[in-house]
Amino acid sequence: MSSFRNHRVIIASLFLPTTAVQGESGPPTPDPPLVTTTGNDSQINLPAVTLRLAASPLKPAIVNRTNTHSRQSSASGPLKSIVDDLTDKSRHPTPAIRSPNTEISNPFTKLTRFAPEAVLATSPTSTTSPTLPPISRKHQTTHSDHTPSPRIQRKKSRSTSRKPSSIRSSTNDLPRTSEAWHLEPNTHGNGGLKNAVDSLGDRLRKKVWVGTLGTATDGFSDSLRKNIDQRMWTQRSSLPVWIPDREFQNCYDEFCHQVLWPCLHYAVPDAPKTKLFYESASYKQYVSVNQRFADAIIENYQEGDIIWVNDYHLMLLPSLLRSSPKLPRTAPIGFFMHVAFPSSEIFRCLSVRQDLLLGLLGADLVGFQTANYARHFRQTVSRILAYEALPKGIQVPEVHSAQADLGSDVVRDGLGERGRFVDVGVFPMGIDVKQLQVRKKEADVAEWVQVLKQRYEGLKIVVGRDKLDEVQGVRHKILAFEAFLDKYPEWKGKVVLIQVALQTTESNELAGGVADVVSRINSRFSTLTYQPVVFLHTQDLTFSQYLALLTVGDAFIVTSLREGMALRTHEYVECQEGKYRPLILSEFTGSYSYSGFRSCIAINPWDTRGTAGAIHQALTMSDEEALSRWEDLHNHVTTQTAQAFVTTFLNRCVRAHTEHAQDDISSVPILDVSRLLPRYKHSLQTRLILVDFEGTLWRRDLSREGMMKLAKGEYELPEGAVDVLRKLTEDRKNEVWVLSGLPVRGVLEKVAELVPKVGIVAENGCFIKTRPSRGPGGSASGEWVNMVTNFNLTWKTACLEMLNYFTERTPGSFIEERQASVVWRFWTGETVECQDRQWARRQAAEAQNHIFDSLGERYGLRIIPGKNSFLVLPNNVSRSTAVGAILHPGGPARSPMSRRASWMGPDTVEESSVGGDRDFLLALSSDEKLLRRLNEFDGAETVSTSGKGTDAKWKLDSGETRGVLSLLAGAV
Repeated sequence: MSSFRNHRVIIASLFLPTTAVQGESGPPTPDPPLVTTTGNDSQINLPAVTLRLAASPLKPAIVNRTNTHSRQSSASGPLKSIVDDLTDKSRHPTPAIRSPNTEISNPFTKLTRFAPEAVLATSPTSTTSPTLPPISRKHQTTHSDHTPSPRIQRKKSRSTSRKPSSIRSSTNDLPRTSEAWHLEPNTHGNGGLKNAVDSLGDRLRKKVWVGTLGTATDGFSDSLRKNIDQRMWTQRSSLPVWIPDREFQNCYDEFCHQVLWPCLHYAVPDAPKTKLFYESASYKQYVSVNQRFADAIIENYQEGDIIWVNDYHLMLLPSLLRSSPKLPRTAPIGFFMHVAFPSSEIFRCLSVRQDLLLGLLGADLVGFQTANYARHFRQTVSRILAYEALPKGIQVPEVHSAQADLGSDVVRDGLGERGRFVDVGVFPMGIDVKQLQVRKKEADVAEWVQVLKQRYEGLKIVVGRDKLDEVQGVRHKILAFEAFLDKYPEWKGKVVLIQVALQTTESNELAGGVADVVSRINSRFSTLTYQPVVFLHTQDLTFSQYLALLTVGDAFIVTSLREGMALRTHEYVECQEGKYRPLILSEFTGSYSYSGFRSCIAINPWDTRGTAGAIHQALTMSDEEALSRWEDLHNHVTTQTAQAFVTTFLNRCVRAHTEHAQDDISSVPILDVSRLLPRYKHSLQTRLILVDFEGTLWRRDLSREGMMKLAKGEYELPEGAVDVLRKLTEDRKNEVWVLSGLPVRGVLEKVAELVPKVGIVAENGCFIKTRPSRGPGGSASGEWVNMVTNFNLTWKTACLEMLNYFTERTPGSFIEERQASVVWRFWTGETVECQDRQWARRQAAEAQNHIFDSLGERYGLRIIPGKNSFLVLPNNVSRSTAVGAILHPGGPARSPMSRRASWMGPDTVEESSVGGDRDFLLALSSDEKLLRRLNEFDGAETVSTSGKGTDAKWKLDSGETRGVLSLLAGAV
């Protein structure tokens, strides 16, 4: 299993992208052709567009007959979210279903200075001047003016930007007279995830969505459920999970939103105020919901499926799947957290902290939006579960490993003797840039851009779009806008804040405390023709209007107190192409943690005066500076796309599972030399032989005394190893390369002296000694080539300081400084579990995390852990890249005299192939990644000496390597 494209992907998310709605659906209508330009005979000005939009039944009228906004559905059908609006925006509904009198009103008529133009739309043939409506300073609240009906609330999914109305309403109390139903987009689903998956198109053809409908289901009959199951499976590739309403309510409304959500976003309540956070009894329902998901997935699992679990609602699901005897151990499981993950000091407050962490550790891969969130998770696991946490992931002991085989010793990348390893990675979400570029060219968007430009002529527009809960910091934003108007009074009457509000739960809206602040600001600064804050809800705004608003905005501001990834900022950046105005972004968003977004105007939302200054900076920024900042933002957005997110996550999940799977090594055949010899003997062209040096040809003394002698140059090379290398290299058909992690000086220099015709890879790919050149003027013994000449090696000083600190606190440990890498040997005693070794391993894990967090991203480093040591070296350098350079037609195997040959470029190393005049390749190594790569070449004979699960064609005890090479050397 090397790529997700060849396998079906099961995507588990709390809500399905499509839901079932009882009742008849409206007749479908064809899509009109997409118009990207306006004809010469069309007028794009406020009166003309107003009249055309008001008269056309195909577009929303721009008339708002009242200054209040109802959250209830209009007669034209259920309200759409601004994302869903795009899908149906260009469709031609029949007049019987949607007439001009029931169109969505224009949300931008709240500024009464434009009332005359707006009223023109109500009577386009009238020549009399309308009367101005009275000015209302009433703030547009998130509730309608009438009393809402009772409901069972399924509140909005926190990881989405969809419109959350009450999901389970009181329809269960009404008699059901018909079982007619139809499919609709689920406004409660994870829109970002669905868009990312859909963006892959044919590259992800085989997929199954698993989730709930997001509506009350207790009243559904068995026949209706079966009908829904069948149609959802055949038409939407979806598998509904049926959960009793009460159970779901306790799980979702109480545990997910009142326990997990505050914890993950650093909003832990004070104990005297509420005991729900600390003593919630709804955890039982949370477990039950996760178990129902597990049962549904297991029942429908097929061999080869990849399981992708999403978000904090299903944190127990990976472990439930992994521990099930009905699910094969070969099933790859990945988990992605769409929201933030807090530090261990916050997460430890949860009473069920261990259960949740163990639930996640059932996956092969746990993904996060940013490196900070991934680091928090690793540290939380280390401190709460006392597991070994490394930059690459978590080592899970066998006692907690659902896959562990009792009595078997298993090494996972050298990290431990028992158990399994869980990868922890960073996978930032993005948007589908190409699709957004198509959408923003629609005719409706261009028309609304002109309407907005004329309506807000002479005003600067600051745009915001957030949910109204406390974490999104909308109150902080509006207070900062008020401070801006106070500090810079010259801007009064010249700037307007248009805040688009994504609905959330009523209790969170009240906690957000926005209504009173907006009312105060508008009462202080409004005039007859000016209102500083315009508040809109998502149902007040179509997607075309939203894109137009992003296009004409002079600044976009996000003041989140904590957030996973602010994808709305990505949309703003792309819509600003041609205008290039700045972005104001909270430092506490996941987007800001990426270097590409450092070109925004960063703010601390808790600093009201600082945010006010940022608004002033954005509005007064020169066009040249704004363009320079936009280019950096644009480059990041077009790189961090939705397609890249899905592809990298699924590929990493497959790779992690392949690396960690505890395959029965008995299924891999032992190397049969009798089958190898004929190919070797009858080879007509060049034979390429790659062999590890340490652990195969030469077994080092890894005790402290032995390593000290090696450092002093007191070592002995085994004559047998030298002899067999010499015999192999004497055959002119053979190209023999020794792969080593040792430095150039010392042992490898001695090998090069004794066997001058052998090629050597040193320091795990940092240096290559070429083979002797056969051409005129060539080197008789080859030369050393530095593969890291373009890397900044100043990191070694800081790294050594950190390791010296840990060496003082770890008895028996010592540091090996090499030319381009550093090794820390934290244990030199016998490899048996004892308290001293456990302490050394904990110190090693802490040291690796310190080095990776402080130096890894800045200098581009990676860490290779071993059983008793770990190696720090530059990124993109490995034995695999060295072999790629060797295989390249212009590499050191062919052109050893060219120091700046094409094979040294990072873009060409991966384009190697055996090809040329080589017709035999033999690799004996414990490097599983290298062996996997070589398997892609036709005719390659790969032999693993690692003693663990492998993708190699053969396995061999490392002690027998010399004997096999001796047979080959004497075969010709």
